[in-house]
Amino acid sequence: MFELRPFHSNRGMTAYDPFREMENLERAFFGDRGFFSGGALGEFRTDIQDKGDSFLLEADLPGFDKKDIALDVNGDVLTVRAERHSEHEKSDKRGKYVCCERSYGSCSRSFDLTGIEKSAIKARYQDGVLSLRLPKQTPPEETSTRLTIE
Repeated sequence: MFELRPFHSNRGMTAYDPFREMENLERAFFGDRGFFSGGALGEFRTDIQDKGDSFLLEADLPGFDKKDIALDVNGDVLTVRAERHSEHEKSDKRGKYVCCERSYGSCSRSFDLTGIEKSAIKARYQDGVLSLRLPKQTPPEETSTRLTIE
């Protein structure tokens, strides 16, 4: 038997690799990050900062209308969902496009709200950035009492 190794030619030619070709096609179509690996509308980027008495969650959602962003709290889980529509979706305009590269669809992410005062969450959307102020729950004060012995 022989060992299967990559082929390296001295003439600068490389062996055909269909997987590399698919990666190159995906990179050319979706950019550096593929659609399902978090690029395009697969996932949006967030930053979370600890501000002492609260957390600040900032999510990049450029190109979305405020009305197309939904914030849902279910138990201890916050789900941020955004949906982008395109003129290309409309059947009367479908045949008029020569090129349609902008993505449309929906994306969502969920966050754990354990230790967050859910009723006091504040949200703001400005310049393509969704900002959520997530106030921390104040721990209950420990009360100490002395019991009398009968």
